[in-house]
Amino acid sequence: MDPIISLSELQKTYIMGTERIDALKSITLDINKNEYVALMGPSGSGKSTLMNLLGCLDTPTNGEYYLNGTNVSFMDDGELAAVRNKEIGFVFQTFNLLPRLSSLENVALPLVYAGISKNKRLDRAEEVLAAVGLGDRIYHKPNELSGGQRQRVAIARALVNSPSIILADEPTGNLDTKTSIEIMSIFEEIHKKGNTIILVTHEPDIAEHAHRIVRLRDGLVETDVKNETIVSAHDPEHRYNLK
Repeated sequence: MDPIISLSELQKTYIMGTERIDALKSITLDINKNEYVALMGPSGSGKSTLMNLLGCLDTPTNGEYYLNGTNVSFMDDGELAAVRNKEIGFVFQTFNLLPRLSSLENVALPLVYAGISKNKRLDRAEEVLAAVGLGDRIYHKPNELSGGQRQRVAIARALVNSPSIILADEPTGNLDTKTSIEIMSIFEEIHKKGNTIILVTHEPDIAEHAHRIVRLRDGLVETDVKNETIVSAHDPEHRYNLK
């Protein structure tokens, strides 16, 4: 199986005045289609920088990044924007919803850039809002919704373009425990339907929802392990497989 994401010796260096900061020193990593991966690491480990590169929000200083078979390492801003809109759905800790737009309009927004007609945009937006349990809140604005409902709108917006990858950055960071569990169950459903999910988090209990956990430290991959609890639960034969 060809990986959906393939990183080879990825490096990112920032020059701040006279200071050189090696945010990523050398990251080599493959992620396959329909994997559910958590990226973890302490502050300064490079996980935010890696997320920006994976999301085509930035380009590496050195190394190569293949996304769905295309080398995106050296694309210009316009090319990266086109790839982002087609391939990647983003979910952020702060929701990033436009306050004057309804849930329906917020979710439909990425389809404007994709050149989809208005009726088709709204139909698709309504469909994904229903899928995340907000079919009865489509005309509500963000200030009329709870934090958990806002994050559901953000998840629906991430799904609306049918992207290859959902990239979630601390998606439960602003939510209470009960709401966090509800949001993580939505990600589990999205994963079951075939999406690749990459979750950036510093919270171990949130990372435990993923099937694979990659830990960064000082700009390098420190560990890359399967989450045995999840894998065993999904594959009863797994614990007896000695290969």
